[in-house]
Parts: sequence; structure tokens; C-alpha cells
Amino acid sequence: MTMANPRIPYRFSNDGPPLKPHPKGAIMVHLVVNVEHWQFDASMPRTIITPPHGKETVPDVPNFSWADYGMRAGLPRIIDAIHSRGLPASTSFNAGVIQAYPRAAEAMRDAGWEFIGHGLHQKAINHEAQSEEALIKTCLDMLESFTGVRTQGWLGPGLRETYETPDILKKLGIEYVFDWVVDDVPNWMRTEHGPLLSLPYNLEINDSIIYAVERHSSDEMLMRLTRTLDLFKREAVDHPRVLAIGLHPHLIGVPHRFHSLEKMLDLLMATPGVCFMTGRDISAWYRDQVPAPKA
Repeated sequence: MTMANPRIPYRFSNDGPPLKPHPKGAIMVHLVVNVEHWQFDASMPRTIITPPHGKETVPDVPNFSWADYGMRAGLPRIIDAIHSRGLPASTSFNAGVIQAYPRAAEAMRDAGWEFIGHGLHQKAINHEAQSEEALIKTCLDMLESFTGVRTQGWLGPGLRETYETPDILKKLGIEYVFDWVVDDVPNWMRTEHGPLLSLPYNLEINDSIIYAVERHSSDEMLMRLTRTLDLFKREAVDHPRVLAIGLHPHLIGVPHRFHSLEKMLDLLMATPGVCFMTGRDISAWYRDQVPAPKA
């Protein structure tokens, strides 16, 4: 029988293996700060302002500066908000940031954040000059050299993959991937080189979708989080939930939205049953209860 999803067998979310909540809480919040290298001499991956007459230009100074502002002003705000509250976080990280924005890379490393592979620059893997396997290996090697730790997780730029991406990731030692936003709990994926863990990510509580794509008002993300928490508090009584929150410095880090991030963090911290974890933590929690199936 042909399954709808070629990598993750279909089932109702709550029909999976019974899961005990993490000792710290049944709602596991994963803060994922996407830190990206938008190349000045290339087309911008996303724009806030369209060019005159709709004709794209390179260099694209206003749209590059939109992202560059986030790396200069937005990211320090985000790091401080998370660090001052004593919370763990992850960065999905373009390896090119190490050279383009060294102060940013060092600040997140020094804060103890988990580094998740996110490509070399902010462009889809199949648009890069290198072969996919060579590019991913380059990224992982750069991250290991910079952090001293071999990266275990991967989030594709724009969550984009080729048909072969999961096979390549597993071959190169990646243990979990965030591109497959199909569930509120982890799932094992099939690859040619053995099982790969799919960890929840979020396209609905994600500032890129809310503000850059759907162009909602500043408090929309806070409203969505509040309603999601209301549901998860009911569901997590019997079934633990992973709540990933995607953040970008040039979006949530601007002054008129930043108060929403602070309110979201404080709401989460004040909610019984909520704990904050990294991808590595969530992976370990799930693997302890649901070991990888035999290939």
C-alpha cells in the first residue's frame, strides 16, 4: 500500500506509543531562533518592500538592511530576553554567519545555545553550487569547528529538502530534523541509512509566517500562543506535547513586536506544566521511551 507520507507512517497523533511526560513538564517548549546569512550580492530570500516597477535589483539595499538590522539590534534583544530569564534555547544557524556576523555567533555559543544546522546561506539547498551532500558536510564541519560539538539537528533553509535530504542527513550523522511539521510529538522517519527522528517545529507560531508572509498585527503571535497553550494544557493531561516557537531577529526583534516576545516568555514561564528544552533534550526524552525501530 502506498502511504501519503513516504518517510513517516501515517497515524493519529495520539495513537502512537504511550509517552510519559518529561519530569520537568508535559508541555515542552523549544525556542528556536533562526539566525541567517542573507548575501548582499544575491537576491534576497524574502522582502519587506517591493522594488519600483516590480523589477528585482542586486544589491537589494532596503531588504538586505531589513535583515541586517535584525542581526545588529534584534538579536541582542532576543538573547538578553532569553538569557535574563535563565531559559535554554536553540539557534537554527546558517554556517555562513560564523564569518559574516562573528559577534552574533560568539554570543549564542557563549550563552550555551544548541546549534542546529540550517544550511550555509539562507537559500534552498538545491540552489547552492555545491552538491547537497558536500554542502551539508561543509556546514556540519564548520559548526563543529566553531562550537567544539558535533551538530545533531537540522532545519533546512525555508524547511526545503530534496528527495534525498533525509538519507544524506542520516548518513552524515544527523540525529533529528525539524522540516517535517506533521505532529506535536516526535516521529521516527525512514531513511536509507536507518531511522531519523522528526522533531516538531511550527509554521503557525512562527514570526516569519505571521509577520512576513501573512502580515498580521504585532500581537497576533501572542494571541496564537495563548490559544495554543489553552488547548495543550487540556491535551497534555494524557498526551505530552512539544511546542516549538520559531523566531527571527528582524521580525520579533523589532521594537513594536518585542513586547510580544517578552509577554510570551513570561506567559510560558507562569504556566503550570510548561518546561523549556532544546532539540537535544526532546530527542533524548523521546528516545528513552521509543527507541529507534530496526532499519
